[in-house]
Amino acid sequence: MPISGRRRNKVKGVQFTIMVVGASGTGRTTFVNTLCEADVLQHKEIEPPESVHLEQGIKIKPANVELEEDGIRIALTVVDTPGFGDSIDNEHGFQEIMHYLERQYDDILAEQSRIKRNPRFRDNRVHALLYFIPPTGHSLREMDIELMRRLSPRVNVIPVIGKADSLTPKELKAFKKRIMEDIDFYEIPIYNFPYDVEEDDEDTITDNMELRALLPFAVVGSEEEIEIEGEPVRVRVYPWGTVEVDNPNHSDFVRLRSAILGSHLNDLKSLTEDILYETYRTEKLSRSADSNIRDSQILPHELATQSVRIKEEQLRREEEKARIPLREVELRVQREINEKRQELMAKEAALRNLESRITAQAGTSF
Repeated sequence: MPISGRRRNKVKGVQFTIMVVGASGTGRTTFVNTLCEADVLQHKEIEPPESVHLEQGIKIKPANVELEEDGIRIALTVVDTPGFGDSIDNEHGFQEIMHYLERQYDDILAEQSRIKRNPRFRDNRVHALLYFIPPTGHSLREMDIELMRRLSPRVNVIPVIGKADSLTPKELKAFKKRIMEDIDFYEIPIYNFPYDVEEDDEDTITDNMELRALLPFAVVGSEEEIEIEGEPVRVRVYPWGTVEVDNPNHSDFVRLRSAILGSHLNDLKSLTEDILYETYRTEKLSRSADSNIRDSQILPHELATQSVRIKEEQLRREEEKARIPLREVELRVQREINEKRQELMAKEAALRNLESRITAQAGTSF
């Protein structure tokens, strides 16, 4: 459902929130720092070899930065998700991101329910989620499909190919085509720059058609500048040449930045407010009403039985949580035993080799 007549109406001083999601190494951090022209996110530190195999889990890290776009001040919040996609089982990562998105909706729902509103309340709803797809050149992975499918009902998902300079133009074109075929096949409702041919003006329709044709955006980020013809240019330098971040022939970065922080900022906010949040709000209130009706129909002895079941379920969950650390300890101990066994076998092999050489030398001397 397109929101007409709002894309080009900028407001003086706006709050805007984006979330960046993608596995380590897909270029999230560099992209954000390039987008904001500042060191907003810190690069991941190289872990020591003895702990690199340990799963750290996902973290949700918001960061605030002030930007100015065409004379308009933007209070931008960037929500980073380090650790997503780095585990064997990413179900916990899906849930953490979903819970974060819904918590922001719950906060504003609670604020709107107050008789006296808090004038300092900050709306932290996420208006756009940039999902970074690794430049494999193949197609979407099951994890990519599952994440975009789950989160699209709660946030405007925009797919992005990170480190797109890893692919040749021909490979990139084919990769984009396969990704969009997968998105259409699995009916994933991404943000595809909607327009209405009957209500929108010709410039808006043309602009949105061009942006839609670029999906998924192939981006390159860089925190390095060099001078080209006397002008500072953000580039990635390679032995075979340079990739210019702001050159539309090299990257879709400029078009993406212009869309989310300029022409489509208000459209993303309006869709979040009028469609995504209202849908969640309706579902939440409906569930609450249904629950109240069911509770009013429960007899006293049934209510007591239900209370016992809830308590039993809580105890069961606590026992499961207690078993998880024990299982982790067992796995760690088993890994250490296997490592020690391999070291012992290697030393025994070296010792046998040494004995063989000593025997051979002794036989030669006689």
